[in-house]
Amino acid sequence: LQGIFVLGLPYALLHSGYSGLLLIVLAAALCCYTGKILIACLYEEHEDGQLIRVRDTYEDIANACCKKLSPSLGGVVVNVTQVVELIMTCILYLVASGNLLSHSFPYVPVTEKTWSVIAFVTLLPCIFIRTLKIVSKLSQLCSLVHFVIIFVVITYCLTQMHQWSWAKFRLSLEFEDFLVSVGVIIFSYTSQIFLPTLEGNMKNPGEFRCMLNWTHFFACILKTTFALTAFLTWGEKTKEVITDNLPSFLETLVNLCLLTKALLSYPLPFFAATEIVYSCVSKDNHSNYRSPLLALTVRGSFLLLTLLMAMFTPHFALLMGLSGSVTGAAMTFLLPSLFHLKLKWEKLSFLEKCADISVFILGFLCSLAGIVCSIKGLLEVFG
Repeated sequence: LQGIFVLGLPYALLHSGYSGLLLIVLAAALCCYTGKILIACLYEEHEDGQLIRVRDTYEDIANACCKKLSPSLGGVVVNVTQVVELIMTCILYLVASGNLLSHSFPYVPVTEKTWSVIAFVTLLPCIFIRTLKIVSKLSQLCSLVHFVIIFVVITYCLTQMHQWSWAKFRLSLEFEDFLVSVGVIIFSYTSQIFLPTLEGNMKNPGEFRCMLNWTHFFACILKTTFALTAFLTWGEKTKEVITDNLPSFLETLVNLCLLTKALLSYPLPFFAATEIVYSCVSKDNHSNYRSPLLALTVRGSFLLLTLLMAMFTPHFALLMGLSGSVTGAAMTFLLPSLFHLKLKWEKLSFLEKCADISVFILGFLCSLAGIVCSIKGLLEVFG
């Protein structure tokens, strides 16, 4: 999903101007911070001052925060939120795959939805994915394809340096367009759903904070460079997905690379969503499949669900924006800061409390603005 958002960053700069460059840096810092405080909630300090990992998942953190109200309420809310966001992401990959195939082969008399079905057929082996190791290998290939796409676009833009001009940046901004830019920039960094599992599977979890710092730093540099070079190349002609600005021969190449990336990206959110549901249904260790038939049923049902929603949900992009404004902001800003305040209040300094409260307020405002814009778009479409 981040790859799709990254391709929209130049368009975000078109509507946010110089403030967009600042937002790219600020979003990296905020998402890095919320990732750290979320992982901090997995640990408690022992009597001797040593930190002990007492929780394993986002669900465990939520249950610990809500145990006085209800032992499992927090976990249910978090799990539902996670599954909705992950399934929406899977559907978006299918919709994007159909769109990319349709644009790559415009002379083939096949509808976009039919192309989505063809893409879906290639994803059927996901039913048999049982371990994170397979998913991680597919994600590595996905990252490689992502860098190829970025390299091709930046290389082309560098050949057009003679026409670059800083005068292309806008000084006056329209509020609604600016909010769209904020959403694209912030959600190009989100990864909080996967962080507890990632940290738990590291050989040396003590290096997690350092890893998070460096990955967000390099992501910020890469995204700033990509967005800036692309926007300086096309200026006011910058399109929502920057690959549409490329010459036809490069556009087809990049679209096929994007298709590959979308198909390779699908297994990660799919695996995460089915693991959550399976663990809730089986009430067992979700890395241990004692009932293969149940596991296959859960995975097969989810796979079919993503196809049906991709085929028959009208105005999916607007619905994605609405759900993303709720679930994305909640999982990235609202819940990490709220849980950190709840579990660590007595040990936090005044500045740390202010930071958490500020992140929570910012997340709430982003979510509210996204909801308003999405509902307005839906009303315009249906009205």
